Amino acid sequence: MRTKREDVRNIAIIAHVDHGKTTLVDQLLRQSGVFRENQELVERVMDSNDIERERGITILSKNTAITYKGTKINVVDTPGHADFGGEVERVLKMVDGVILVVDAYEGAMPQTKFVLRKALELKLAVMVCINKIDRPDARVDEVVDEVLDLFIELDADEDQLDCPFVYASAKGGYALKEMGDEPKDMQPLFETIVNYMPAPEGDPDADTQMLISTIDYNEYVGRIGCGKIENGTLKVNQDVVIVNAHDPEKKNRVKVSRLYQYDGLNKVECDSATIGDIVAVSGIADIHIGDTLCAPEYPMPIPFQKISEPTIAMQFIVNDSPLAGQEGKFVTSRHLRDRLFRELNTDVSLRVEETDSADCFKVSGRGELHLSILIENMRREGYEFAVSKAEVLYKKDEKTGQKLEPMELAYIDVPDEFSGSVIQKLSLRKGELQGMSTNGNGSTRMEFSIPSRGLIGYRGEFMTDTKGNGIINQIFDGYGPYKGDITYRKQGSLIAFESGETLTYGLFNAQERGTLFIGPGEKVYGGMVIGQNGKGEDIELNVCKAKHLTNTRSSGADDALKLTPPKQMSLEQCLEFIDTDELLEVTPESLRIRKKILDASARKRASHSKK
Repeated sequence: MRTKREDVRNIAIIAHVDHGKTTLVDQLLRQSGVFRENQELVERVMDSNDIERERGITILSKNTAITYKGTKINVVDTPGHADFGGEVERVLKMVDGVILVVDAYEGAMPQTKFVLRKALELKLAVMVCINKIDRPDARVDEVVDEVLDLFIELDADEDQLDCPFVYASAKGGYALKEMGDEPKDMQPLFETIVNYMPAPEGDPDADTQMLISTIDYNEYVGRIGCGKIENGTLKVNQDVVIVNAHDPEKKNRVKVSRLYQYDGLNKVECDSATIGDIVAVSGIADIHIGDTLCAPEYPMPIPFQKISEPTIAMQFIVNDSPLAGQEGKFVTSRHLRDRLFRELNTDVSLRVEETDSADCFKVSGRGELHLSILIENMRREGYEFAVSKAEVLYKKDEKTGQKLEPMELAYIDVPDEFSGSVIQKLSLRKGELQGMSTNGNGSTRMEFSIPSRGLIGYRGEFMTDTKGNGIINQIFDGYGPYKGDITYRKQGSLIAFESGETLTYGLFNAQERGTLFIGPGEKVYGGMVIGQNGKGEDIELNVCKAKHLTNTRSSGADDALKLTPPKQMSLEQCLEFIDTDELLEVTPESLRIRKKILDASARKRASHSKK
């Protein structure tokens, strides 16, 4: 018989990137007494990964548990960036309700729409938290109207439309039921969660069923599956069968060796857990996302929604440059293959395919950021490899045979004076302006429908055009008809002519031709890209050239040659810069852009044969 567990609430916090989800979870943890009074606290305690802390974004969903007046609230903090939408999609299967966090100034943004649509499709209870109400430019009433319009647009039912609104300042540590209330603490938010969010339902006496929604990995205990118990009870040393709704053949009999529940930020070992509990299970080697742990007598899988397909692909290639193997610890194709396939254990949105060459792997993901985070993680772990320019994945219309390509909705906020140049640049990249509005504060919001490949390599250009004042957000908008060819880059590359070490004299002569990426005393090789040409063609330069000594002295000969500081490129900027005939060489210490064909004459022959 199905019963409710009134002492548990399972909720996810969903929002657009930078609307304050992780800071909100911080405050809930602090005010629920999870930390000792004298405990040293860090900000954004849920962002545990180094890259998350550096960039201020959430990449992996995290679980925590808070106890409020005898009710255990399991909270899942989810990513807000569209590239990690796969993380959000699957964790929503673990919860019974969501808190939709919306910035009091920015309002409903593309990712707000994406995550809310997923929550409504799963018939989850939704409550809205308007965050950052202490911002001087907050427009709370308009944002509430925007959110309600979004609910109507997404066909929410009456119960979902009648959801409670809470107003908060996560940074200030308070929440209000009504805007005029006196700010004190987070209690109004806690009360709304307990009173409005549904308690988990299930049959505690039925056979065990638990859906695995996330996978963690630990060097000591191996794979750890995390999910919610839907029915029955799960105990340590219990025999279970792994089944999967998408793989009817899978029926592996295994034993639960360890069981953990969440308490604050820690996993705590327990002997058993029942319906509604979010638990982690270790000791099962062959456990994957979407698997169901069942009692052997009743092997019934729980349906798991298909994760959205990847839209973008890169080639990961064994590094074969003249400087290969000097800086990395893992350099062979076996190392590269093992690491990429290991990533599939935890990342459901990623695809890795072997190609005709044993040294090259095709890796597909949800966007440039998704793949660049993988590259950054690998180089920090000591891997050395090369990657190609990101390319979109095309489809064919089965009925008409028409070529289809992934489309994006891009929402752009810029100061009014820059809107003209943004419209011009995006039109050249096959973007179509769908809507445009001004907010009266000198800022314009534009909505574009644009092919995914039109946005590849655009961010750096966008930041230059808007002098760093623009904000661009994008979200996948399905497949549309192919829009025609796009020219990615107007400028050519400056290419090193020979191998050696750069010298000031050679660089001084080279810097007149364009922007340099390297300074003196750096190792280069023939075919390596050392800068960007101001014009459209590639130029080869000798940057290792020394000044010939003569026995005559001119009046200015002893003046020091002045070099312009080289342009330091981040990983994302390098990935944006490279063209289709170039590769990015990635090592733990360096990022080098190079031509695919290093030999100059072979490169010329190849370009002539294409023409």
